[in-house]
Amino acid sequence: MSQQQQQQQQQQQSYTIWSPHDTVKDVADSLGIANINEDVLRSLAMDVEYRILEIVEQAVKFKRHSKRSTLTTSDVAKALRVLNVEPLYGFEEGSSRDEAIKFNKLDNVNGQTLYYLDDEEVDFEKLINTPLPEVPRLPTFTAHWLAVEGIQPAIPQNPNINELRLSQVPLQRGAIVSPLNENSVQTSLQTTDDEERQNTANRTVATQVKPGAANEAKPLVKHVLSKELQIYFEKIVSALTNKDDDTNAQRMKAAALTSLKSDTGLHQLVPYFIQFIAEQITHHLEDLELLTTMLEMIYSLLSNQSVFLDPYIHSLMPSILTLLLAKRLGGNGSKSATEDKKLDEQNKKDFLEKTNAVRDFASSLLLHVLKKFPKVHKSLKPRVTRTLLKTFLDINRSFGTYYGCIRGVSVLGNETIRFFLGNLQNWSKLVFEEYDSSPSESVKKGKNLTELEIKLLANLIVTTLENLKSDLPSSYDSKDEITEEEKTRLKERCGITVSNIILEKEDARKLYDAIFFGEL
Repeated sequence: MSQQQQQQQQQQQSYTIWSPHDTVKDVADSLGIANINEDVLRSLAMDVEYRILEIVEQAVKFKRHSKRSTLTTSDVAKALRVLNVEPLYGFEEGSSRDEAIKFNKLDNVNGQTLYYLDDEEVDFEKLINTPLPEVPRLPTFTAHWLAVEGIQPAIPQNPNINELRLSQVPLQRGAIVSPLNENSVQTSLQTTDDEERQNTANRTVATQVKPGAANEAKPLVKHVLSKELQIYFEKIVSALTNKDDDTNAQRMKAAALTSLKSDTGLHQLVPYFIQFIAEQITHHLEDLELLTTMLEMIYSLLSNQSVFLDPYIHSLMPSILTLLLAKRLGGNGSKSATEDKKLDEQNKKDFLEKTNAVRDFASSLLLHVLKKFPKVHKSLKPRVTRTLLKTFLDINRSFGTYYGCIRGVSVLGNETIRFFLGNLQNWSKLVFEEYDSSPSESVKKGKNLTELEIKLLANLIVTTLENLKSDLPSSYDSKDEITEEEKTRLKERCGITVSNIILEKEDARKLYDAIFFGEL
């Protein structure tokens, strides 16, 4: 085999594009190293190729993250620095010159083309006499607690709380009031000039203003909110609070709710929306249409898969429970007939249907929240149950509060319904003012309700008790009639009014067995 064929075979067996004969051997010859083994040359070439590929990969990453399409010398220098390799000084783009380094071409130098840097000439004497720069400090870092469980510790690294209280006041619209200022007033992003002047007059935070100087409100904590998000918030608020009944207003309202339900990137506006909902519900309990819109807004936020609402559930629950248990919804029309004699029976019935529809919507939202966040807030359901029980046992509540309380109990599950069932007889006796055979033995207490209100509450209680039928086994089948002894027992458990409605139902026997299921 000839020597040329041997060289070709060795080149084919090489695992690298760098030929040991053309590259590594030339470098070795230039350094005065001769007679190197072919295996050594091949290994060095493969290692050089690996190092170069690693540097190029890192440089390409810097280029990609810089949103550029051209690989520059700065990318290579950064790649060398990341790989703990000393960079080539003088070849980093923009390091010491305004423009990139340019190489000049010089042809026909001993038959070769030569590239060189056109460096400017520097006076050596001037360079020697130039004073040396100051030695830079070594880079150091330290750590400190910015806040511990929401409380900012009083350490030198953190700002002084007292100075902030004296020098600054919170944003007037749309800002989250900082805990540093306990007397500040929270308002929304959008306001009229009259409201602005009124809020300024009511603000209890003292500000020091020099004579003739403008009174500028500066936030304690800067909350970054882009102009686009501010405009979006104002458009949503305007569409949802519009009182017009025309087609365009309704279409804008539907579009706003759809946007809250599906758009991404709204997480920064969530606290503002929650604050807006709470303010509207607190100050407009007489406007049933607006209250329904606020509930639709809550449902849209809960349905948005791109918004992380876990930290804000405890802020949403007061708004839902307010509409569920509020004493009066829709103005004075929610009073009983003894207080408002101007409403006839039909108007009273229509008004109760509207207010009850709002409470039904609130109860469905309560069920949605309890199902969607069962593990994140394990104490949520017990706290709601405790609130409903406390409301239920108060005999001085209005019809609307009792209706919302019973609706809330119906969505909490059969275990909670049975818990409330144990107090139903005494509650019916006091609230419905039921009498036994001897009225003198009964004490007349509680709220005076109309016949219509008592009928609505009793039917709602029976509807709630029907949920207990799901506890019966699938093989249940009973066609026996309810005996007089069982009727007496049912009245002792549910009260006279509720028992009479149960006994009139076709499946009274099944409902009776469901109420006393598991008891001897």
